[in-house]
Amino acid sequence: MKAHRPRKRFGQHFLRDQGVIDGIVAAIAPKPGDRLVEIGPGEGVLTGPVLARSGELAVIELDRDLAGTLAQRLKNPAGLTIHQADALKVDFSELAKDGPLRVIGNLPYNISTPLIFHLLSFAEHIQDMVFMLQKEVVDRLVAVPGSRLYGRLSVMVACHCRGEALFDVPPEAFDPPPKVDSAIVRLLPEPLTAERRALMPALDQLVKTSFGQRRKTLKKSLKGLLSETDFQAAGIAPSARPETVSLDGFLALARQFQRASY
Repeated sequence: MKAHRPRKRFGQHFLRDQGVIDGIVAAIAPKPGDRLVEIGPGEGVLTGPVLARSGELAVIELDRDLAGTLAQRLKNPAGLTIHQADALKVDFSELAKDGPLRVIGNLPYNISTPLIFHLLSFAEHIQDMVFMLQKEVVDRLVAVPGSRLYGRLSVMVACHCRGEALFDVPPEAFDPPPKVDSAIVRLLPEPLTAERRALMPALDQLVKTSFGQRRKTLKKSLKGLLSETDFQAAGIAPSARPETVSLDGFLALARQFQRASY
């Protein structure tokens, strides 16, 4: 079959290194009965070996040419379901009607962060996620308070998941090689308590606002949202900057914000 020319507008970089492919499949550890969903299968280098081990796999591919030729590339295997769709618009709860999902993929770097946030909104329907992402995004996903890369993504992922960076992937493993290093990450969603679920709108607003002005102190960036009394009740110094505040700290602030809103 004619090789597919990577499309820049879709952020396509096709994995070619067999050692890396084997490492990702080992990290996924697919088995029969898994409800696996692959985002961005491309030419199917992960799709084939994962499907061979699981027996069933649904894939979501935006590129119509790739979606239309994937089954043929893999010699029309049984158990493969192809959705030609934008993963950012997919209702993953619909795919999870028969059980929690295991979501995998080499995510397009140009949409990886919004796609992670989209998937977090379906975390209760997801068993685990194993993704290849730009290394800096993986570092942000697992960053801890005080780190230069700690930010909104770090806090909101930590609210929903345990994250683990697995291994790095060099640019030469791809065709065409990206201009950045890549890495594999595993995210394990944890059930939200009823209280934490109720706090999510407040938490999201405070985290988004504070990191939108990360050079400012919380007192300045959250002016009009939280009072001195709120900071005191939460046990957070108004002079603190957002990159120093843990998830628990932001949750404490969210409780005060939520109380003040009612």
